[in-house]
Amino acid sequence: MRREVKEETGIEIKNISYFGSQPWPFPDLLMIAFIAEYDKGEITIDEEEIMDAKWFAVDNLPDLPSSISNARQLIDWFIQKNVGRTV
Repeated sequence: MRREVKEETGIEIKNISYFGSQPWPFPDLLMIAFIAEYDKGEITIDEEEIMDAKWFAVDNLPDLPSSISNARQLIDWFIQKNVGRTV
């Protein structure tokens, strides 16, 4: 996880822990979600494996994925833990 994030975004992370997984919409693949803390670095995307990367404030999020997705569950968990409200 640490290596992938660094390679694809230029960001270094720490305190990584597993959050969950779900089937990916491609045969025989899984989407795996992790929680991590920012350590250091500036966003610099590799443009081969990732098209965009941005930071968002909790009160200014983009359109959110479906509530059944790992991505949305992770966002909801973060907001509940850090702001104490639901999206």
